[in-house]
Amino acid sequence: MRVRLRDVIGVLDEAYPPRLAEHWDSVGLVCGDPDEPVESVTVAVDATEAVIAQVPERGLLLAHHPLLLRGVDTVAASTPKGALVHSLIRTGRSLFTAHTNADSASPGVSDALAAALGLTVEEVLSPAAADSELDKWVVYVPAENADAVRQAMFGAGGGQIGDYSHCSWSTPGTGQFLPHEGASPAIGAVGSVERVAEERVEVIAPSARRRDLLTAVRSAHPYEEPAFDIFSIAPIPGHVGIGRTASLPTPEPLSDFVSRVDAALPATTWGVRAAGDPSTVVSRVAVCGGAGDSLLGTVSGAGVQAYVTADLRHHPADEHRRASPVALIDVAHWASEFPWCAQAAGVLRSHLSDALPVRVCELRTDPWNLGTGRETRES
Repeated sequence: MRVRLRDVIGVLDEAYPPRLAEHWDSVGLVCGDPDEPVESVTVAVDATEAVIAQVPERGLLLAHHPLLLRGVDTVAASTPKGALVHSLIRTGRSLFTAHTNADSASPGVSDALAAALGLTVEEVLSPAAADSELDKWVVYVPAENADAVRQAMFGAGGGQIGDYSHCSWSTPGTGQFLPHEGASPAIGAVGSVERVAEERVEVIAPSARRRDLLTAVRSAHPYEEPAFDIFSIAPIPGHVGIGRTASLPTPEPLSDFVSRVDAALPATTWGVRAAGDPSTVVSRVAVCGGAGDSLLGTVSGAGVQAYVTADLRHHPADEHRRASPVALIDVAHWASEFPWCAQAAGVLRSHLSDALPVRVCELRTDPWNLGTGRETRES
């Protein structure tokens, strides 16, 4: 079976939808021809020179971190990043990035981190708002005409909720109106207050079909001026987003949990550092692959005893310790995201079977490579 690059992209876009990426991010195909065949996939956190050197000719490098992100106005071979792009293109190799879309996807980066630590994921720590763009239509119509209006709205694209169609809600009531000079009322007479037994009909519809729904309501409604409301539905939290809350198989002291994290993740110069009472019993934790101090406020209200993430800064961590009992476990950025590589490789293998070799690059691309090894303890 000959696999084309577009086949691999299709699998990756389904697993890590581009729409989940942050607005500032750059995800997707960096270089390569979607119509060309691809002979292998290598998965890594970073697209460095050493990593690219391990990608066979006509192979694809799937990287988590974007090679080209902000302020890129040249890929000349005389520039460090441009040289990497030229090296890839000359040998028929491709580069694809799944970054914040892989962070938010389910499963995604934080799911892989939780699994590496032996945790059971329970829910999303900071859910992304589900795509909504839905309206709720509320139409007031005489009871005998309610079904005709309802059917017209269904025909215009309303009443679809998930795998169900023809969805609506109705309640009876009394409508009142006073026709003035120039009106041509279908019911009642000019100058007389009219009260009519009506139904309040509610239907959900895509916002993009608003004009179609309006035409349908006016065509099916008996009144010269139908009464209706259109409410834009606020997005609701979805099952995707940044970070996860998870539980341990059995509760354990913070000191043991820190050792668990240290043993589960690849070794780095950064290592594992923690802030909290070593005897605190940990049963539920929050995890966020990559830099996670923006979620410290969320973590404090998540019902967890510890938070595992990377790149915690001094002042946010200090302020958190003063205000919250949740312990902090800080690991190297690369180490927190490396488990995702195996997850992504598994996704590709499950969809492409044996048609394409998929491997994880084991090179450590954490930028820190020297440390003193000293540890300072409070007296």
